[in-house]
Amino acid sequence: MFNLHVLDAAAAGAGGGMSLILMLLVYGLFFVALYFIFFRPQNKKKKKEAEMRKNAQVGDEITTIGGICGRIVAVKDESDSVIIETGSDKSKLRVKRWSIGSVDTVHEDDNT
Repeated sequence: MFNLHVLDAAAAGAGGGMSLILMLLVYGLFFVALYFIFFRPQNKKKKKEAEMRKNAQVGDEITTIGGICGRIVAVKDESDSVIIETGSDKSKLRVKRWSIGSVDTVHEDDNT
């Protein structure tokens, strides 16, 4: 009788170890899935937006994140800003590059 209880305890201990490994494997797969569903697309989007802001050039029609629409008339690289011209009275505003929400001008080389 004693031997059976010892064997049952050993089997239960081994099964407990396997359930711990299985639980860690499930959690690991869960975090890998979260990375591919949420974080990786977010990083790709950030890189694409940074590239769009970096490539904005004189003559481009832009919209800022505040909703101001205008045309870039000058680029100030030392202060990382652009001068935009808005409205029919041609008023000028200086905005930082990070505030560019979208570049509305389509360039021929962008279609490749």
